[in-house]
This record gives sequence, structure tokens and C-alpha cells, in this order.
Amino acid sequence: MKAAVLKRFGSPLEIERVEDPVLGTGEVIVDVAAAGVLSYANEVFSGERKYLLDLPVIPGTGGIGRISALGPDATHLAIGDWVYCDPTVRSRDTALAPDITLQGLSARGPGGLKLQQHFRHGSFAERMRVPTENAKPIGAIDANDAARWCALGTLLVPYGGFLAAHLQAGETVLVSGATGRFGSAAVAVALAMGAAAVVAPGRNEAMLAELKRRFGPRVHPVRLSGDESEDTERMKRASPRPIDCVLDIMPPSVSAGVVRSAVMTVRPYGRVVLMGGVGMLGGAGLELPYPWIMRDCITIHGVWMYPPDAAVRMVALIRAGLLELAQFEPTCFDLDHANDAVAHAAAHREPFQMTVIRP
Repeated sequence: MKAAVLKRFGSPLEIERVEDPVLGTGEVIVDVAAAGVLSYANEVFSGERKYLLDLPVIPGTGGIGRISALGPDATHLAIGDWVYCDPTVRSRDTALAPDITLQGLSARGPGGLKLQQHFRHGSFAERMRVPTENAKPIGAIDANDAARWCALGTLLVPYGGFLAAHLQAGETVLVSGATGRFGSAAVAVALAMGAAAVVAPGRNEAMLAELKRRFGPRVHPVRLSGDESEDTERMKRASPRPIDCVLDIMPPSVSAGVVRSAVMTVRPYGRVVLMGGVGMLGGAGLELPYPWIMRDCITIHGVWMYPPDAAVRMVALIRAGLLELAQFEPTCFDLDHANDAVAHAAAHREPFQMTVIRP
């Protein structure tokens, strides 16, 4: 089969013929129809992000495709089913604290690296092998719509945060990083889950206006000043009611103070979800006042990715019309132009825009 292979950090992907994946028990083979390209894929491939990723590897996190081969233990999936290839692969030999590897991207610790030795290759290929439980059925779709379904890879991340925080319909949410790609998706997800109001802070006034235009009166934009204390008060004033839940999904380039100003808006007995990258590239960590956390009974959740059933639940939201995939606009490249796709994704990071490889 044809695939894009990363052989050395800092070198372009090499498009070449490689061996087809071999099916094992507990696995499925998927013919990849569309694979989303992360906006920061270039930073991973250059080595800048220092992700745990053994080379050589076929990169690509998640994809949309059709099952072409099944292991003997599959009882519901069938050849030809359209599925989302969930990249969050978990070890099966410990239920309480499974190791995780993000197939085609990164791993968490030594256990994740060990898991990566087998489930290493991602979706920048004509076919890929995934654990049976990671082939999430999405139902019948038109092949031309496969690229838009790649939005699952973006939507599922904030969805995992809101599930961890037990977000309830009628609550008020603040999304720290609302004008970014994952943050704007978080706004859409919170509203689909029934949030009464979403406070959307940021400095990009055009994007703040766009969020308001897209989602209407339940979105409350806030332009940030850069002053930590002042911004905390601005966000509180913009909210129509006390803020029940804060989701931070800021990138590693943002300072801890920007994140802290958002976290400190949450009401007593509220919840904070940390999914961003503060401190990943060095610099100060997130310092929060111990007395405030204790006396106000603040719950802080650290969340990486999402639970195994999240993709199925997200598909249900989409099928119910609560989340519109039509708002995502893909720009597609064939596999021979995978390097162009990576460059395009880096240069076009606007919310609701996607770069997709169609093998």
C-alpha cells in the first residue's frame, strides 16, 4: 500500500510503498477514506514538541474509513461499515490506570511507548490497523462527506473535558481559548450538550464576532486586555450567571497568567477542566491559590483526550442534528501531497477550517 512515512524528525514525509497491515485477533483493518491533519503536525514532525514517537512511523491521528477485514472476536462490526478510527489506544491489561498511546502521534510514558510498538502507524496511508474497540461506527455516509467527518477528531477533545466535568444542560460554561480551533469546537460542543450560556474570551475580535454570529445569543464574547486581574473581572461581568464550569484548552505558547485569569472566574463549588498545554514548552506552571481551591470547594480535573464511549455519544449528537458538521470546511489533498497538506494545516489554523488527506 502507499503511505506517508516520517523517518527522521525535521525531514519531510516520504511517500512510498510499504507492507500492508497484518490482521490479528482483537483488531480490524480499515481502508482510509479521509485523515485530518493537525494544525501543529509540523511542530511534531520537526521535533519541536518533543512528543514520544518512535521512528520511522506512518503518522496521522484518527481517520474515517470502511472496514475491510475483521478479527474473529468482532460481533457487531461488519465488512464495509463506515467507522471513525479513534487514535486513543489504551492498554487492555489494567482497567484502573491504562497506558495510552495516540496512534500515529505520541505516547504517555514508558507504558504508552510499549503500546506504540504495536499500534504505531496512523492514518496517512491507504489502510491502517486499529484495535477492534477503536473502530467506532458512524453509520452510513456518502463517501464525499468523509472529509467533514474528520471533525470528530477536533470535537471529541473538548467533549472529553465536559464529560469529565459532568456538564449539565442549563449550566454556564467558560471556554478559555475559545477563538482557537479546539476552543471554538468546545463552544459548539457545550451548546450541543445544552449549556445555557458560553462565555468566550479572546483577543481576536473578528473570531469573537464570528462565534456570536454562528451560535447566537447563548454565546457571550469577552475581549481580553492582557491584565490578569482585569480579565478575570471582565469575564465574570460578561457572564449572565455564575460560571459553573471552566474548560481551558489553550496551546503551549500561552502564559500561565492567561489561563489563571480564566480559571479564577469559576463559582464556589464549580469545576475546572485543564486540557491545554501550559508548561509543555517550559516556563512557569499554573499556580492557583490553595485557600481558594479549598474554601470554595473547587474541583479541578486534568483530562487527556476522552473516554472510550465518547465517540459513539458524539456521533449520536451529530445524527440528532445538535452538532452540524456542515460548519466545518475541509481542504483536501491526496496522499502524494501529504507534505503540502502539513504545510497548509500550519498556515491555516482558523476555527472551523480543516486540512484533510484523502488516501
